[in-house]
Formats: sequence, C-alpha cells, structure tokens
Amino acid sequence: MSLPLIAFDPALAVLPIRVVTPDGLAARLDALGAAASAFARAAGFEAKAGQCLVLPDANGAIAGALFGLGRRGEAARTPFLPGKAASLLPAGTWAFEGPLEDETLAALAFALESYRFTRYKTAVDRAVRLMVGESVDLAAVTRTAEAVFLARDLVNTPANDLGPAELAATIRAVFEPAGGVVVETVGEDLLAANFPLVHAVGQGSDRPPRLIDATWGDARHPKVTLVGKGVVFDSGGLDIKPDSAMLLMKKDMGGAANALALASMIIGAGLPVRLRLIVPAVENAISGRAFRPGDVFPSRKGLTVEIGNTDAEGRLVLADALALADEETPVLLIDLATLTGAARVALGPDLPPFYTHDDALAAEIADAAKTAFDPLWRMPLWPVYRPMIDSKIADIANAGSGGFAGSITAALFLADFVEHTSAWVHLDIYAWAPAARPGRPEGGEAQAIRALFTVIAARWPKA
Repeated sequence: MSLPLIAFDPALAVLPIRVVTPDGLAARLDALGAAASAFARAAGFEAKAGQCLVLPDANGAIAGALFGLGRRGEAARTPFLPGKAASLLPAGTWAFEGPLEDETLAALAFALESYRFTRYKTAVDRAVRLMVGESVDLAAVTRTAEAVFLARDLVNTPANDLGPAELAATIRAVFEPAGGVVVETVGEDLLAANFPLVHAVGQGSDRPPRLIDATWGDARHPKVTLVGKGVVFDSGGLDIKPDSAMLLMKKDMGGAANALALASMIIGAGLPVRLRLIVPAVENAISGRAFRPGDVFPSRKGLTVEIGNTDAEGRLVLADALALADEETPVLLIDLATLTGAARVALGPDLPPFYTHDDALAAEIADAAKTAFDPLWRMPLWPVYRPMIDSKIADIANAGSGGFAGSITAALFLADFVEHTSAWVHLDIYAWAPAARPGRPEGGEAQAIRALFTVIAARWPKA
C-alpha cells in the first residue's frame, strides 16, 4: 500500500492540524477567531490525549483540525500519539502545526497508523495525506515505514499462503534486486549440510523445511548477521497446543519477518556492512514423521539435544542457524524470535526482552530504544539457571525443568550455540499488537527493528 506522506512544498495548500495541550488551550482557541473558538468550546474540545476536532470555515467547508496532546506525563502522551490523527481526519492534505515533541516520529506514526492488511479484504483509500516538515528526512521515514509494513504483511498472512517456500521467495525479493545472493538448503539436504535440528523440527510437515542464507554488501565491510526464527506455523507438534494458543501461531515466523524487515532497512540505507540474513524456515506439524518428546538429536555445533517438549521448537532451529552464523565470527550477531510465552508474562506484549553478554551493546540498544520509541528491556543471561536445561542423557535439553524463568532458560539454551561472537544479542519478541494504539493497528507488528537499525547506523554510518 502507498504511504500517506508527501514532501514539504510551500506552494501546496494544506489543512492545518493544530496541536494543542490543555495548558495552552484557551490561548489557542482565542487565536482561531470568535466563530471557530465558539464551535470548539461547544463541541467540548478539551485537548485530551488523542482528541481530534475538525473545524469548519464560514461556508461549512473544512478549515482545519485541532488535535489534543493531553498533559505532560500522561501515559497516552507518547511520540506516536499524533499518528492517531491519520485514522480520525477526513480526506485531504494535512500538516501538523504546533509544538510536536518529535516531528519525525509524529510523521512516522501517521504513516504507520494508515497501515491496512489488504491481501484478502480490500480497504478503501481514505485519501488522508500528511505533508511533512523540512526537518523530516522523508526518505528515511519512508524506508522505515515500508520495512514495518513488510513485517506486518508477513506476520498477518495465514500459513496456508506463507509456508517455508513462500518465505524464501520474499527474502529473495528483498535481496536479489539489490545485488544480494540467496542460497537455500531444502529437505533431506539439510542433513547432508549439517543442519539436523532444522530438519528434525520440520520433518513432520508436507512442506519441506529449509535453511535460507542471504548475503548483501561488500565482503570487506564489517560482518553484521541477522538470524530470524521462521516457524511458519506452530501446532506445538506432538506436545500439541490447545486451540486458544494455536490461533495466532501464523505469527511464529515473526522473528524472520522482523529480521527481513531490518535487513531491508539496512539495504535501503546502503549502510557499509556485509549483511547476512539466516532464516531456518519450517512448519512444526503433527504426523507420523514428527519428532517426539524424548528424542535426542545432534546439532550443527556438535552438542546433542534431548527433546523435552516439541513445543519448544524455535530454539532448536535457531541453534543450528546461530551455530552457522557464529562460524564466521561476525562483529555483530542479532537473532529475533517469537520464542516464549514467558517473555509476555514477564513484560507483556509491547516490551520485548533482549539478552546479551555485551554491556556496551546493551547500553547502545537501550538508548536507541528510547530515541526511536521502540521499547526494549534488558533481561539477564543468569548462569545460575543454566542447570535447568541440563539433560541426563544428552548435552542439553530444549525445555527447562520446573516451569520457571522460561525466557531466560531459552536464551541460555541459545547462548550455548554462540561460541566465538562476543557481540551477540537475542530478542524474544511478540510480533503482534493485541489492541490498537497510535501508530500500531491491531495485528502483526514490527518490534525492535527501529532501535536495532539506529544502533547499526550509528556504528557504521553511510559515508
């Protein structure tokens, strides 16, 4: 879908969105003139957070709008709040007028608010456009919004139309036009190529599992590697999920969707890195070929893994992918995965945890999360919990004992497969917005990628 943003043009007539706070409301209304001021007061406009009022001119046509920011310190008053106007305004070309805390984030939120998933249900273009100010880098905002839309589209697409092959095709569509190279290892070839855990998880499906390995950029540049969990649907396997837990499992490839979206931002910005994206793409299905609780499999790294629960499959496919990534010791290794329900219990759907041993990298990510208004929270790789995933018959178990610290033990499991790379970060994302908020419609969501891009672009800026 097209973005609702247009570049600043002083010759273009636009309708003003007058941003108002309760403290400045009286003066703002008086400045409108007697008729408009009386109309706003009669309509009960109080500049509450997200309150929007369209103003008429003397002939009844639209003259502009008032948009309330609420009071400073209110939870609803976020940098994305102005984006809500995209859903409240009538057709027209608009421009913000007034004290915005961050004009760039307001423009981005306006674009993100306009997102609609239209693959199966046509949405009417409401023809609401925003002219951005001269201080806004429209190309950067557009690149970000398009990446978020890509992630949302992938997460929202049901599994019958997005299997491992379709996910691979989408990765090709991002990398190959930009001069990147994509290599796929499919089905039984995974065993010959030493990806036994990817094969084990995907062997129960009629749609062959695959390992997708995409590269872009100058090989002499710093190596930045992204790994995304690509479980296109997770039934839970033989440890089958209840129906209520399975309803959203089309989103279990949200890690891959977000990793690809981040890759598209890096490619679009032309950052001087050698980018690598690794996606193990599988369906965790139930059949006579499905892997079982109690099975033991080798891994690419050489560690043997006992299957304590077939519903803890994501960490298995990530283990082989991370081991592959770690073999070339990138300067930065990032994995994104919709990995555990425990992360949601601890921090809810909007605040993904991240794990890393690198304190400097953690500080960069935390700062970028605040700057980009892309919330993240560091959690500990607490070594005391490592015995929770010990196995009596293998080197490690894929499911922790006792039910405690599920997100931490999952991260500790992954850490065993990253041996050489010091700057590694694991993000346990949800990739879904359960309720609409400004700039974030209900449904598939991009999480962490704006903060991560901020870190990468700061480390390796385009010359």
